[in-house]
Amino acid sequence: MKRMTWAALPLALGGIVLAAQGVGATASAPATPGGAASAASAAVAPASAGLAAPAGAAASAASAVATAPAPAASTPPTANALPHQVIDDLPANYAADMDAATKAQVERGRYVARLGDCVACHTAKGGKAMAGGLALETPFGQLHSTNITPDPETGIGKYTFEQFDRAMRKGVAADGHNLYPAMPYPSYAKMTQDDMQDLFAYLMKGVAPVNQPNEPLGLGFPFNQRWGLKLWNWAFLDATPYQPDTSKDLLYQRGAYLVQGLGHCGACHTPRGWGFQEKTMTETGSKGAYFLAGETVEGWRALSLRNLWTVDETVKMLKTGQNSYGSVSGNMVDVVQHSTQYMTDEDLRAIGTFLKALPPGEHDKPMVVAAGGAVSGMGAPASAGASGASALAPAASAVAAAAIPASIYTTRGGLGYLQFCVDCHRTNGNGVPNVFPPLAGNGTLQSEDASTLIHIMLTGSKSAQTMAHSRVWTMPGFARLNDDEIAEILNFTRASWGQASKEITARDVASMRKSLDVKVDQSKFETPRLADLLKEKNADQLVQGARLNIQTHELLPKNVGNALNCTSCHMNAGTVADGSPYVGVSAFFPSYGARAGRDITLEDRINGCFRRSMNGKPLPLQSDEMKAMVAYFDWMKRETKPEDKVEGRGVGKVSRDIKPNVDNGKRIYANQCAACHGDNGEGIKDAAGKWVYPPLWGDMSFNIGAGMARTYTAAAFVKRNMPIGFHGKFPLGQGGLTDQEAVDVAEYFSHMPRPDFPDKVKDWPKGGKPADARY
Repeated sequence: MKRMTWAALPLALGGIVLAAQGVGATASAPATPGGAASAASAAVAPASAGLAAPAGAAASAASAVATAPAPAASTPPTANALPHQVIDDLPANYAADMDAATKAQVERGRYVARLGDCVACHTAKGGKAMAGGLALETPFGQLHSTNITPDPETGIGKYTFEQFDRAMRKGVAADGHNLYPAMPYPSYAKMTQDDMQDLFAYLMKGVAPVNQPNEPLGLGFPFNQRWGLKLWNWAFLDATPYQPDTSKDLLYQRGAYLVQGLGHCGACHTPRGWGFQEKTMTETGSKGAYFLAGETVEGWRALSLRNLWTVDETVKMLKTGQNSYGSVSGNMVDVVQHSTQYMTDEDLRAIGTFLKALPPGEHDKPMVVAAGGAVSGMGAPASAGASGASALAPAASAVAAAAIPASIYTTRGGLGYLQFCVDCHRTNGNGVPNVFPPLAGNGTLQSEDASTLIHIMLTGSKSAQTMAHSRVWTMPGFARLNDDEIAEILNFTRASWGQASKEITARDVASMRKSLDVKVDQSKFETPRLADLLKEKNADQLVQGARLNIQTHELLPKNVGNALNCTSCHMNAGTVADGSPYVGVSAFFPSYGARAGRDITLEDRINGCFRRSMNGKPLPLQSDEMKAMVAYFDWMKRETKPEDKVEGRGVGKVSRDIKPNVDNGKRIYANQCAACHGDNGEGIKDAAGKWVYPPLWGDMSFNIGAGMARTYTAAAFVKRNMPIGFHGKFPLGQGGLTDQEAVDVAEYFSHMPRPDFPDKVKDWPKGGKPADARY
């Protein structure tokens, strides 16, 4: 169900107004988608290589200690092994005997419908295309989009062209009743007569009729009195068709026509007046400076589009849903999915040219382009090849120089960001190319109005599914964090990568939370907060312990022999349920470790990870680094006793009765894991050559002694923790494969070539070796 004012519902980076009780096309659609270890050995984690989540190119050769398993018998691929598919739901139901001239006109009309994004609002979730029924929540009651199929009883099948034209330009239906201006007829009034006739031909001859009655009007008195809309039209409607500026070139004129009219960008991006009317419909005249200068409605900030980025960056955003400065969010996701990605390159360039030509607005900060170009590293991947773990191509050299904010380790907001945001947006705010958006240069951080930031933090977001990026990535909502925590994190991000001066308060978050009726994750696991480390007397030591978990291979290069960090397996520095959390761990040591054949200490367990998961050397027991790591574990001990059961501890279980299908595992890896770990398991690096996500096999991955080199331990971890960004589960959108799929992909990657483990001869001296051990 959509929520909106009766006039408009703006988006995070774009605008859309939803059609209301009547006829007409609008801007967008509803979002569519897409063996446990023992107490001693798994309390810290199944030693492994972190499966961060799906990106990449080719790996270096490794010591092939074990052979890859033989493929299982050929079976159909499972759901998550199938390639991500983009489904175009704009109807094209043409009669077989349609003559060439009529078909050409209908095809032109279909493109006009694409420009206006009719299907987005006139299709209910799970409903038939163009048959209406999409619920629109307004402050005054409920509206529903209407049936615009050519059904003669419930649709527009009996409309004449003149009646259709009047509805589109003046908001008056065939029987004379006025339409609510949630259908943006003030914008459609600018359409040319040719475009209007082509659109009418398409709706009548290119769309299958659907007999589906329109929903009754759900507005209460006095808003259900349609005669008031006549007064609104009298006061605010300018039905003048588009007037070209002949002093400009044809590309500019085409862009102006699309933006002012069919694209109805102003419906969300132009400030509204006292009667909810757009203050201006064009960039000209005494109020022209208001055009596309930004507006906030229903918790989203539709940013200023004036002097927008560069033409190329605007084209990229509208075509793919992301560019060097971020990605679309809110209902703009639907605009890109259903409309702009299918526009011609020439039309997209026309839109970009027009927007870039508009002088910066005085009423909102423009989208600032950093000196030297983009700063985010959202460029296309470098070609895969024999060069080993190749970095993804940066959008600009500025990426390599991006600094980590100093306050990330010294403030509550910084530590909150480090815990909950870094996996996707990275410590330097650069994001992950073609996967997770950057914060540096991101328009939502530039705006003084923080509505979109707070909205997304509370409810989450999905990426647009486009032909360029068919996989949908999900940012979960963080409503489980309290209002102060969210404000702290957002203020840190704006201070680090934005230019807004106004501080976000807990009251701002609480107000948005109330207006959105946010639902909070109710899982029993209580997530420790790294920000609370600052309350302790030994805060510096504890923060160092957290950093040693997050930046292990950078801070301890003499002890780590590959690209892994502790947090590669112990998600969010050991604070995620079923992601090998550290909560209560130190209470279980010393205890018997079957692998060692004796009682082991926490320090022994930590050094076991350094030897196996990180293919490195143990830390000296009395070193400051070891003491900091142990102190960090002890901080998470809380009141845990050795006999206690800790909610969310370990990684759970997967039945060993499940037989792996390696062929299916290979497909799952390609579709769910390669985006972050590389096509050939080589991991990915940023433009500065630093690891973003680690390799899953090869010389720089975990050795055969690691728990993640064992099929069923890896499968249990994968089932609950990988991929990330898969759905809305707090805090990483983690997990989602079936047990069978987890076993399949774990068998595939765990048995790939990886380094030997020299200490293997000492393992399990008293028995108890797991059946799936690699030696």
